[in-house]
Amino acid sequence: MSLSRIAKAKIKTKAATLQPRKIEKIIDVSRLERKLEEIMSRDHKEFTVEEKLKALYVLQEIDSNIDKIRTIRGELPMEVADLEDELAGLTTRAEHIQEEVNSLNDQVNRKKQAAKDAKELIKKYEAQQSKVKNNREFDSLNKEIEYQNLEIQLSEKRVKEFAVDVVAKAALHEQTIAILNEKQAILNLKKAELDSIVEETQKEEEQLRKISEKARTIVDERLLAGYNRLRNNTRSGLAVVSIQRDACGGCFNKIPPQRQLDIRQHKKV
Repeated sequence: MSLSRIAKAKIKTKAATLQPRKIEKIIDVSRLERKLEEIMSRDHKEFTVEEKLKALYVLQEIDSNIDKIRTIRGELPMEVADLEDELAGLTTRAEHIQEEVNSLNDQVNRKKQAAKDAKELIKKYEAQQSKVKNNREFDSLNKEIEYQNLEIQLSEKRVKEFAVDVVAKAALHEQTIAILNEKQAILNLKKAELDSIVEETQKEEEQLRKISEKARTIVDERLLAGYNRLRNNTRSGLAVVSIQRDACGGCFNKIPPQRQLDIRQHKKV
């Protein structure tokens, strides 16, 4: 495809039609608050093993609900940040291309002016030739005329070359702007989606954070240290899980029958 066709070609971009994610009510903050208040109403300095387990389980419920909120947001914050970086790069690229186009246009104008100046000099030298008194002066003026004719040819050649470069750069600039606009539309949609999710979940997340901080004050320090270590080392964020089919509901390791009995009787954590 020739450069002229590239310049005239219409760049079709796909319309950004992202569907907003549906946010469902998955958190019952009041229920968690009631369970925590019930535990806190007791003297947690003299907690039994059963009460320690309940306090730890409520803390896990609270933190799991905070994790749900983050799951709803998913990769949107990172996607928005990546798109903003990409847009910044595309904007810089478009500016550089436009600067190159402007520079090429300036060179075209300079070469056209150089050719015009050369034609004026040729007229001047031709006028002087009619007034010379000897062949030496005539030959000297004739060489100047030949030189200016070469300058005109060179300038015209450069003008054509620069014009081709301008067409190519202009087409590239148009394509970059089209991509930029498409990415901007996608960014606007993703930002709107993220803002909507944040607006719907921010209140619940703040409430859950406060409840989580309160719950940590009644959990045994040794258990809390182990709980934090397990949450940080697992992708699911689960440190307190139920027994499922004689195995741990988190790591799925087999649990001995006696250990299961102790757990069910709330004798051990």
